[in-house]
Amino acid sequence: MTSYNVAESNVRKTWLLLTVFLVLIIGVGWIFSYTFESPGILYFAVGFSIFMSFSSYWYSDKIVLSIAGARLIKKSDNPTLYRTVENLCITGGLPFPKVYIINESQPNAFATGRNKKHAVVAVTRGLLDKLEKVELEGVIAHELSHIKNKDMLLQTMVVVLVGIIALASNMFLRMGFYGRGRRNSRGGAGAILAILGIVSAILAPIAANLIKLAISRKREFLADASGALLTRYPEGLARALEKIADDPNPLRRANTATAHLYISNPFRGERSQGWFAKLFMTHPPTEERVKALRGLRV
Repeated sequence: MTSYNVAESNVRKTWLLLTVFLVLIIGVGWIFSYTFESPGILYFAVGFSIFMSFSSYWYSDKIVLSIAGARLIKKSDNPTLYRTVENLCITGGLPFPKVYIINESQPNAFATGRNKKHAVVAVTRGLLDKLEKVELEGVIAHELSHIKNKDMLLQTMVVVLVGIIALASNMFLRMGFYGRGRRNSRGGAGAILAILGIVSAILAPIAANLIKLAISRKREFLADASGALLTRYPEGLARALEKIADDPNPLRRANTATAHLYISNPFRGERSQGWFAKLFMTHPPTEERVKALRGLRV
């Protein structure tokens, strides 16, 4: 599959994802509106989900950068980083993205933005201090591959949409608690719907989070391969991933909502190999990624 095909596939997946999230919120809203005999709940759920979903398309990158504490830099601030990004953009046929630095000692990086013309690459101070040139190139190439494949649009929107699901579910649960006295007006059917609504409100955030994590793991393998092809040196990225995974420093601004955007899990200790544990991992195991990279022939 070519990069163009991958990018087009990600656009389709983004709209499919939006639809799924809209259906989740509206479905839970309908159940609660029927249970509490209040159509206003459904209208609010529809309006809220549509407004927040499309707002996330335009502003999700700013939200993510704010959460990460990233700072926009100029070429004079770090010429080496700028030249690395410029050279790889020329090689990959990409517009030059905005470059941000996160003042953290843990080596890590992520890409965000709604399209190639509004893309961002953010790296930590630790990444610049601890990686060799070929390793840094491997990481930057990985992040530029996310941009070229439009992974960052898909992944960044998931951050906001999962948050919306969590907020809506929490709101519906509170409404269910305070309005439980009205359920009796519909008898047994009302009680069943109330229970169904509460269960849906509890399970919806879990389902949304599993979707987010599954998307993240799959896209990381693809970006690793694409990045290695861009630099023509898979070993550079493989060594970088090993150094990043072995670094003991915590990421102080790490957040569960944005952890899947980073090249490596910013939380330390995510090394469990069981299939069930892997469902809740933000990234594929580093060992698997390194093995795949070292098996590439470029």
